[in-house]
Amino acid sequence: MQSNTEKIDIKALTLEELKASLKTIGEKEFRAKQIYEWLHVKLARSFDEMTNLSKELRTKLASEYELVCVTELERYESKIDGTVKFLFRLPDGNVVECVLMKYHHGNSVCISSQVGCRMGCRFCASTLGGLTRNLRTSEMLDEVYQLQRLSGERVSNIVIMGTGEPMDNYDNFVKFVRMISSLDGLNISQRNITVSTCGLVPKMRALAEEGLSITLALSLHAPNDEERVKIMPVANSYKLQDVLNACDYYYEKTGRRISYEYSLVDGVNDTAACAKELSRLLKGKNCHVNLIPVNPIKERDYKRSTGNNIQNFKNILEKNRINVTIRREMGSDINAACGQLRKSYTDKTMVQEVEQ
Repeated sequence: MQSNTEKIDIKALTLEELKASLKTIGEKEFRAKQIYEWLHVKLARSFDEMTNLSKELRTKLASEYELVCVTELERYESKIDGTVKFLFRLPDGNVVECVLMKYHHGNSVCISSQVGCRMGCRFCASTLGGLTRNLRTSEMLDEVYQLQRLSGERVSNIVIMGTGEPMDNYDNFVKFVRMISSLDGLNISQRNITVSTCGLVPKMRALAEEGLSITLALSLHAPNDEERVKIMPVANSYKLQDVLNACDYYYEKTGRRISYEYSLVDGVNDTAACAKELSRLLKGKNCHVNLIPVNPIKERDYKRSTGNNIQNFKNILEKNRINVTIRREMGSDINAACGQLRKSYTDKTMVQEVEQ
């Protein structure tokens, strides 16, 4: 038998990997299908729930495998639109945020890919404490599973836009996509999965080669290198033209339209001149621009654009035949923006520890 430190993360195993693993502990291959269904369809949180397995086998599984589950720590429900923001505790005590958004066309969830983030984007609360660690594939899966379990309704859309830079946790993120869209699991269409990146060019190009059909969303936020580097430190490593070329490559390989995320900051990147420059930059591309009125955070002096500036920015893009929408605010009364809830929780915890 294995010690605790050597237990295998069973939820991160594909069906084929699980078959091979069970064979090494002397179990029949057909058991893998049963166990996989419990984990990824019935969303079991313990081996004891697997009632069509013998007690002996369940005991054996518990001794050989680790069953990773996230647990609900806090939840906040918007009185405006029913959006629910969750704070989940991971097995090691770290916390991540997830959001459940209810639309007429189905439930959409926003999940995290890292504990914290090292990208340093100046308008984002997720980066303020730096990166703690990557999430495991099993933890990303269980974010979705727990949200579906708690809501009692099927998840139909996933956006990987919570805390963290998914491309900075590339292998776990790609395996998550393959497993969450597997016919043997929740079978969520890859076309209903969107991943956001601040522009890690080599990983974007690698993703284009994976044979996936997910949507790529680029955090753009400025129409030129000079302005972008002030907002996003990653722009020091990857020039805007190289990032856009990687987006074009992704579109060529997958046929999936690129979404460009653009957070509007008052007096920084929301001027008519910026809108015109952005129009020239994206002219002729099969893309969609998502304008996001920035959520102010107390650690930064950035302010949200005025309603007039937001509408004027949108109008200029539309006149230049750029497909554009203003993101509908969800959960504005519950700090539903990336990193805000986790930051307030960790700040509160630190104060409590100092007072004790």
